[in-house]
Amino acid sequence: MGDRATSSDVNFAPLTAARLLNGAERHHRLTRILGGLAILAAIVLFLPWQQNVQGKGTVTALRPEDRPQVVPTVIAGRIERWHVAEGDYVKRGALLVEISEVKEGYLDPNALQRYREMLAGKRVAVAAKRAKVDALRRQVEALEQSREFALAKGRNRVAQYEAALQAATTDSVVAAQQLARNQRLFDEGLKSRAEVEGSLTKAQSATAKLVEKRQELETARVELLGVRADYAEKTAKATSDLNATRAEIGEGDGEVSKLENQVASLAVRTGMYRIVAPQDGYVVRAVRSGIGEQLKEGDPVLTVMPDNPQQAVELFVRPMDVPLLRPGRKVRLQFDGWPALQFSGWPSVSVGTFGGVIRVIDLTNSPDGSYRVLVVPDPADDPWPPEVRFGSGVLGWAMLDEVRVWFELWRVLNGFPPSVQQGGAAAKEAAGGKT
Repeated sequence: MGDRATSSDVNFAPLTAARLLNGAERHHRLTRILGGLAILAAIVLFLPWQQNVQGKGTVTALRPEDRPQVVPTVIAGRIERWHVAEGDYVKRGALLVEISEVKEGYLDPNALQRYREMLAGKRVAVAAKRAKVDALRRQVEALEQSREFALAKGRNRVAQYEAALQAATTDSVVAAQQLARNQRLFDEGLKSRAEVEGSLTKAQSATAKLVEKRQELETARVELLGVRADYAEKTAKATSDLNATRAEIGEGDGEVSKLENQVASLAVRTGMYRIVAPQDGYVVRAVRSGIGEQLKEGDPVLTVMPDNPQQAVELFVRPMDVPLLRPGRKVRLQFDGWPALQFSGWPSVSVGTFGGVIRVIDLTNSPDGSYRVLVVPDPADDPWPPEVRFGSGVLGWAMLDEVRVWFELWRVLNGFPPSVQQGGAAAKEAAGGKT
């Protein structure tokens, strides 16, 4: 009995397997499923696909003045007092930190006042020197006038003595002629000896007077030369004093300019003891802390985030993708921490992404070889969420031309770059963005 049961099982087992393989209903069902999948795949291959260039980056500001600004100290000093705390809103020019002086040359709290007093004294000294120059100039002019008067007087004396000499010469000649005539008449016996001796006395007197006048004339000429030399010496001395005083004025003006520079520098340095806000914004980070901490020139003190910055996104793309981009192209953005469902090839069905427009493409690459692209909000799309903070991470897709799915698969499998067709939709968008 047991053997017959085993034989029956062996004989009927192949017949059961054959019936399962030849089931028409199951076979047609599998065929329909495979056919439907094939038709669906064929339809999907011909669906439109939006080519894109992907990049990662962060939220930033479009204008450099809207980005976080580190407020440094221009001079070295020591922190004396804090007037703000992190998170405070400050207006432009608001006092942030007060520092005190640490350099030896500026430790005197009254240094500015002392330099101002020195400057005032030096200006008075220079003014006195200028007055002295005017006095010396008038003295030189007076000496020149006096010299002309003295020279005219000397010339008149010389002319008088020349006339007196001429008269004495005439008298001497006349006396000599009378002496000779009387001597001849005396020899003829017509004149007495007394008359001859009288004529001799007159002739000698006339000769002596001639010699005297000649000496007086020479003395007058020498005195005239002495007047010139005397006034030349006086004029030279006054001119020398005048030039020396002018040189002192030049030195004084130089010292005045130096003191004015020092006073201005001290006034500016005094204002640098107060570190103020460069613009409206929020104090986001204090780089230094505490009271009495030493600061070097140019050391950062705190960071201010400007109020109401014009937001932008900086995306970094590969160098091979840069030729495909141009200002005006549309970009889809996904912000970190913001729920989103992104289909890069079908941006119309994406949820939680926001639109942007390429504004700037850097002409030079970054240290890592990538290129930076600045993206601004798309005015034709929904505004960016206000919760997005400066520095938040962003994933972006720059929209290119629209192709078919089969073409995109073929391009990816062959490693070809995305295509940019002339006159395509993306090119039209870029042209519209430029206008």
